Amino acid sequence: MKVSDFIADFLSKKGIKSVFELSGGMITHILDSLRQTTDIHIVTMHHEQAAAFAAEGFARVKGIPGVALATSGPGATNLLTGIGSCYFDSVPAIFITGQVNTHEQKADRPIRQLGFQETDIVSMAKPITKATFLVNDASDIESVFENAFEIAMGGRPGPVLIDIPMNVQREQIEITGNVETIVENFNVDKEMILKLIQAIKNSKAPLILAGHGIRVSRSQELFDSFVEQVKIPVITSLLGLDTIPYDDPLRVGFIGSYGNRWANIAFGECDLLIVLGARLDIRQTGADTKFIENRNIYHIDCESGEINNRVKGCHPIVCDLGLFFKSFASFEHLQKFNLKEDWYRRIDSLKRQWPDTSELSVKGINPNYFVHELSKSSKLAKVFLADVGSHQMWASQSLELQRGQRFLTSGGMGAMGFALPAAIGACLGLHNAPVVVMIGDGCMQINLQELQTIIRNKLNIKIIVFNNQSLGMIRQFQDSYFESRYQSTYWGYSAPNFEKVAQAYDINSKTISSENEIFDALNWLWSSENEESPLLLQVMIEPHTNTYPKIAFGKPITEMEPFSKPIEMEGT
Repeated sequence: MKVSDFIADFLSKKGIKSVFELSGGMITHILDSLRQTTDIHIVTMHHEQAAAFAAEGFARVKGIPGVALATSGPGATNLLTGIGSCYFDSVPAIFITGQVNTHEQKADRPIRQLGFQETDIVSMAKPITKATFLVNDASDIESVFENAFEIAMGGRPGPVLIDIPMNVQREQIEITGNVETIVENFNVDKEMILKLIQAIKNSKAPLILAGHGIRVSRSQELFDSFVEQVKIPVITSLLGLDTIPYDDPLRVGFIGSYGNRWANIAFGECDLLIVLGARLDIRQTGADTKFIENRNIYHIDCESGEINNRVKGCHPIVCDLGLFFKSFASFEHLQKFNLKEDWYRRIDSLKRQWPDTSELSVKGINPNYFVHELSKSSKLAKVFLADVGSHQMWASQSLELQRGQRFLTSGGMGAMGFALPAAIGACLGLHNAPVVVMIGDGCMQINLQELQTIIRNKLNIKIIVFNNQSLGMIRQFQDSYFESRYQSTYWGYSAPNFEKVAQAYDINSKTISSENEIFDALNWLWSSENEESPLLLQVMIEPHTNTYPKIAFGKPITEMEPFSKPIEMEGT
């Protein structure tokens, strides 16, 4: 069997229905094999970074590795941002790059390059992958691909890169079917679970912090049962936003640097914190972690290094979350948990005291109000995606996610330009089910070219461009620390009319600039004649609209702007 035919057959047998790529000479054998021997949908993107993000979106909705291909040199290096995004947000992915022929590789020669576009992508990608492989021997290809998939999905998932020289792709090999793969195993500390059960019974103000690890470990249903059983209110991280429905009585809200004010206050007042698949990073806790270290914390994560890292004194339970939930449920005879009524009423009073739609005093459209209305009208949407910036935080603060709706954004990498191509992958992964992209004018201009991919593939993607004609989150940072000198965010920056841009791509579009236009615009977005079509709605936001509440940097997370002022300059 030809190596490229094996690769195509392997991907097909693993259930991969779509791969994302931008063609180049060093991957033509693989592309030809995919086309000739499988029914895999080859999705041609217009930039390799976008192909990587599309693979990430596909993986996050399907729960299997997304696959992106790129040619050697600039094609491979353009994948790196998307590879890093998958690595930091624990997304399984396989990135396949073409490499120059083995006889054209410089090897140990003291030169920069021998073959045209020769680039050592394996060394470059190594710090942001779970594994990298350069396959110079065709006989290794079977074991490399089997292990790559096991590594990508095992433990804390992540990306794997496979670099294959062009001459290796066209060699003939024999398939054995006998490949030993690497398996990661976990054990559960049952004594620690018994202590946790007692801690829950003794607590007066417990909270669960739901992180992305719940989705990553494919244990959403087990988490639902766990919450129903223990009756503990739930705060979420940015990437854990979709782990609990908006209307669930036990949902508190989104915490962190731009979290819901009431949720951050509850975070500061709890006496027991159960951390499920979240890293307690600086965006979740703020720079001052002393406020959180004076309480009982049980931290469950599949990586021991994430526990007692920034926040000290946590009780560690190192295991896969699915295994934890099953083990916890096995102690059913010891469990009878009651809702802490006083604590529940306290949280409810905080919600009523600090509504998210009242944090801003704005001219024109209040973005938090708009997000609520968008949520209510978008019941058909299977996925909401947010890019990075002010609109990402407005979305996180105010989205009303239903059970089963997903929320995707770039967390650890915080990559502008993520949402539009990731929506392509998510939409294809869900067989063209409707998805909603929320994106700022700055982010929109990074992978704007993928509008052509959307219209070519007739994808049911509704694009909401929050156009404040600035890079708003950084502009707000300049208000705080640079005496409102808006270099490169408002001064020397501009954005086009995205309604006209969409029309150039034959995508129907509309613009609104006042709140009395919202109702008609959302009806247009989901009207029966537009139900299965890509659309773009440009929402004009006043350029000086801030994102509040925001942690007063250097202070505990319970103290937030604009009522409290930062005492340090943010480092992140």
